[in-house]
Amino acid sequence: MAYRKTPAEISRLEAAREHLVVCATAVVADVGWAQASVSAVADAAGIAAGSVYQHFPSKAALAVEVFRRAAGREVEVLGEVLGGPGDPVERLARGTEVFARRALENRGLAYALLAAPAEPAVGAERLDFRRRYRALFAEVVREGMAAGVLPRQNAELTAAALTGAIGEVLVDPLATPAATSTETLLTDLTATALRCAGAP
Repeated sequence: MAYRKTPAEISRLEAAREHLVVCATAVVADVGWAQASVSAVADAAGIAAGSVYQHFPSKAALAVEVFRRAAGREVEVLGEVLGGPGDPVERLARGTEVFARRALENRGLAYALLAAPAEPAVGAERLDFRRRYRALFAEVVREGMAAGVLPRQNAELTAAALTGAIGEVLVDPLATPAATSTETLLTDLTATALRCAGAP
């Protein structure tokens, strides 16, 4: 008869895996993908390096999990703002500001998610999540056109431009201390996003 894990064992393994992902996320935020070795993550989690492989088959698999969770939370927050109350232009402005502010409040992790050199598997995840951001922006642009507060345009193209521009604007401030204040950057970035969508 095949051995089956008990509920207590399953719970213990899930908790250990969760702890490992949390620690790995902190290491990535601190040193980036390249320096977030299995040994570094294991040290942060207080376990032997070999124990990491009980939960993930490779460093790449762990990195993908870290990326999916962290980026997934950002997509979730942006979706809540862009789909929340207010007219589409207000939501677009608020979404841009919230996304950028969250990035600037956690620079190390945000830089890792947006731009830091990473393994190909993480690069593939980045592309997938950019499509998700783009879909959220496209929807609010379409709502703006339908409401008559944004001009007729290719919503997908505008959304792609917004996604790329917001990420590109944030790269330098995330990588190095910004010369301008956070509030000035947020104001300018939000204004740029609204101009891109043709808001009056």
